[in-house]
Amino acid sequence: MSSPNGEDDFLYELKAEVEIELTVAEASRPQEEIDLPVTDWLFDPTDVEREEIGLRGLIDAVEVLEEDSGPGNHAA
Repeated sequence: MSSPNGEDDFLYELKAEVEIELTVAEASRPQEEIDLPVTDWLFDPTDVEREEIGLRGLIDAVEVLEEDSGPGNHAA
């Protein structure tokens, strides 16, 4: 992860927040929930998997924006 500087602060903070959310989603261990009866589920494992996919997509998008806003890549 790049360090914050000037206008990249927002992207840095966004990426940090998304990584925290991804860690929380991964820690919920949906693969273990799937083995329990549906009535014992605290959450739907499929929803957690979708959330992880979305969060990874957000991280990828932020990384692309960070690369585009790097030195020499500013739009006029």
